[in-house]
Amino acid sequence: MRRPLIAGNWKMNTDRASAVALAKAVAEKSGPAKHVDLLVCPPAVYLASVAEALSGTPVALGAQNVYFEDNGAFTGETSTSMLTDLGVEFVILGHSERRHVLGETDADVAKKTLKALDAGLAPIVCVGELLEEREAGRTAEVIASQFEGSLAGVSEDQMASVVIAYEPVWAIGTGKVASPEQAEEVHADLRRLLSERYSPALAEKVRILYGGSVKPGNAAELIGQPNIDGALVGGASLKADDFLGIATAAPAAE
Repeated sequence: MRRPLIAGNWKMNTDRASAVALAKAVAEKSGPAKHVDLLVCPPAVYLASVAEALSGTPVALGAQNVYFEDNGAFTGETSTSMLTDLGVEFVILGHSERRHVLGETDADVAKKTLKALDAGLAPIVCVGELLEEREAGRTAEVIASQFEGSLAGVSEDQMASVVIAYEPVWAIGTGKVASPEQAEEVHADLRRLLSERYSPALAEKVRILYGGSVKPGNAAELIGQPNIDGALVGGASLKADDFLGIATAAPAAE
């Protein structure tokens, strides 16, 4: 069975002191969450400090973005080698805020995904529909399009290292949450897409996370769905007790 992954996306929050304190608190209190994989993704400028704070602990380190070139005149960007140099293991790609606020396309996400895989990083590739797309009955169409475009060129062997995150845009930071049934329907559809594009065996291995106002109070019901393998947590990941409350609420893999 798939081992749950609980990932904290700190977004553009914390300063260095609070980032280090938060990372230490998550690591120190992580004992009851041994049945899940824990991951924190701080702002890029604090990756080195958080890496030091997490050294020797079971909590993994992730980044929130990466560029698809090795080096060069790309002001403000971060390369895969810079991330791996700091001990980063995962990288979030195609988050809705990067798609809808910063204009990132499926093609951009695909190039970043391939570059991350080549560097040994595990991409967390995000997909999700806008409220107007859901209300128009286009959720399945949008998810399929993002799936195909964002994973273009990814082989079956490479796909085994990819995590997918379903984040309905209308549920991110709004307090609104997809019902367990709504979330499970999209997760099951994503697993079907994996099976059709690759193989049923591969589809059973890939972890698919849910993201969108996940909290300790709703985590058990969401992550308890058959095709939901954990959570990509935003606001609740900024408090160690809330983040770990989500982790401990996740059922263990059978």
